[in-house]
Amino acid sequence: MAATGISERMGVGPAEHGHAAPTSFWALTLGSIGVVYGDIGTSPLYALKESLAAATGHAGAGSLTREMVIGVVSLILWALIIIVTLKYVAIVLRADNNGEGGTLSLVTLAQRALGHSTGATIVLGMVGASLFYGDAIITPAISVLSAVEGLKLVTPAFDPYVIPLSLAILIGLFAVQRHGTASVAMFFGPITAFWFAIMGLGGLMHILDDPGIISAINPVHGLSFLVSHGTAGLFALGAVFLSVTGAEALYADLGHFGRSPIRTAWLGFVLPALALNYLGQGAMLLAHPEHLENPFFLLYPSWALLPMVILATVATIIASQAVITGAFSISQQAMQLGVLPRFRVLRTSETEKGQIYIPYINWLLLVAVIVLVVMFETSSALAAAYGIAVTGDMVITTCLLFVVAWKFWRWSPVVTALVLAPFFVIELIFLGANALKIPQGGWFPLMTGAVLFTLMWVWRKGSRLLAEISHQGRPPLPEFIRTAESSPVPRVPGTAMFLTGNAQDVPAALLHNLKHNKVLHDQNVILTVVTEEVPHLPEEGRVTTEKLSNRFSRVIVRFGFMESPNLPRALREAGFDLENVSFFLSRRALQPSRQSGLPLWQDNIFIPLARSASDASDHFCIPEDRAVEVGERITI
Repeated sequence: MAATGISERMGVGPAEHGHAAPTSFWALTLGSIGVVYGDIGTSPLYALKESLAAATGHAGAGSLTREMVIGVVSLILWALIIIVTLKYVAIVLRADNNGEGGTLSLVTLAQRALGHSTGATIVLGMVGASLFYGDAIITPAISVLSAVEGLKLVTPAFDPYVIPLSLAILIGLFAVQRHGTASVAMFFGPITAFWFAIMGLGGLMHILDDPGIISAINPVHGLSFLVSHGTAGLFALGAVFLSVTGAEALYADLGHFGRSPIRTAWLGFVLPALALNYLGQGAMLLAHPEHLENPFFLLYPSWALLPMVILATVATIIASQAVITGAFSISQQAMQLGVLPRFRVLRTSETEKGQIYIPYINWLLLVAVIVLVVMFETSSALAAAYGIAVTGDMVITTCLLFVVAWKFWRWSPVVTALVLAPFFVIELIFLGANALKIPQGGWFPLMTGAVLFTLMWVWRKGSRLLAEISHQGRPPLPEFIRTAESSPVPRVPGTAMFLTGNAQDVPAALLHNLKHNKVLHDQNVILTVVTEEVPHLPEEGRVTTEKLSNRFSRVIVRFGFMESPNLPRALREAGFDLENVSFFLSRRALQPSRQSGLPLWQDNIFIPLARSASDASDHFCIPEDRAVEVGERITI
């Protein structure tokens, strides 16, 4: 999953339910080339090289055979056709949640199809999101390293500088995130389109080195290679999957580009360019097996090596930018759906809502990427770690898609199984092939995913328990209002809005304000923010108001799970005068306890996560001079 925010940075805006207006169609198509296909567009840098290295057992070009080259190229071409074209372009893009895509959107669709929220769908969504973060760490590292390694072909003197230069580029990339990329994003599409054109041209120039490579279009050659090469064939298959990493971005960016532009870009431009490049690399290797060291860059004449390294580096930065922004986007969705704590979300544009920056996520990703580059040192070593997270994510997508197709699209279970089973089986084979790489580095994304899943699971469980504890001992809301209305407590002028997670509860801040300050405002609003299971909501009907008594009312403000919850703006647009309004929020001091509902080890995870969460005033964009926090101590 990748880059759900950059598309809006390009100013093209969302496409309504998968189709763009005629005037913006080609702009959307060009934009999708730069954002959606940035990741998959850098795969030719290493996919064929690593696949053949796995097939030969790293014995070198001397053991490379014609059957290996044609077989592996055939597998790559058919992976692009089956996984990307048939599954994602033809089927998955249909599964839009009010025009939006992505794993968490698919979870929402599955829940809606079943008519209720199930633990299984939530767990699948959390696993998918966790695996995506593993991909978001590896993609910048392997992409930038593979591009910079091309300098060694210019002159071996660059060898000692590959890692330092890669780290410098990556640090610079993460450092500029806080400024936003609006001024750069408009160039992503044209630059990436030029990159694909050069890749296709480079491959086309070498197909005549050995026209026999054209036979790779026949899938029999790929199947024959797998059957005749045993374990080596499975290792090669795991590396072949590198050619389709980034395919999940097709679905993640559905809402920002629409089905038609994404499909047009793939079928009309991106797929032909990738196919030509892989065929050209294969033909060159048939004629010159000694070029196995770096077949991508050796497609080009020596005078073009340095420009190609520079262009490849720019392309990998764009691909990395896409996945970093995707991490911000999925983090925001996870926070809104309650599986991650509220981290500080900064908007980098006053006009484009998709431009967000989450400092906490940004710097955690940078640290992880630096550790990865220092640990693995080369793109070949990183290739062993790459793939398993994406394969797992694709398997989860297929499982959720089965529920959506059966229950939501009303396909018969037999038809659904017949359509999706082949993809499921193929992805399981890829998953098994990538599992063979666990000892060589595949453990890293699995470990990352396991840690993140544990954090999400504990946070969700702890949040529910905290809500139950907070509810205990509170009087029913109608009874509290009757008592408060008739009490002799002094009234003070103005309006107080008390935030609470449950609209039927007496807010903790109201109870503590009455207990300690012994005053009641002229008007008291019980304010609840609800995150709906849709990406965006229209402004009309966002805010609902209910009069409970002369002095009390209840206000519910609804946001989509991809929206930034700006409470003051939503209230003003609904007609509220906030001039004399104070917002009261409760701040909880949590303490662990062996007797509570959480085991102690989960307490030691949940409580630090709760402390790292941003203040509710920050999250809901409440001005500091209007926010009053009332503390309470809770044992959990």
